[in-house]
Amino acid sequence: MTEPRTSPLPLLAPTAHEHGWLVESSHSTLDGTVLYVRCAACGTRRVDLAARPQTPPAALSREV
Repeated sequence: MTEPRTSPLPLLAPTAHEHGWLVESSHSTLDGTVLYVRCAACGTRRVDLAARPQTPPAALSREV
């Protein structure tokens, strides 16, 4: 029996660190609270949405 030929999995760039997000500003919308956050260590920014107070915020944008 021969082995099937498969492509290798693409390697993802390793993350330098786990971000520790700090809220720089926020405002309420009909969908929940929009949070503008920044990583305390590297300064990367992102926009999050906190739809409900009981759940953690979800990212609305990519890290910039």
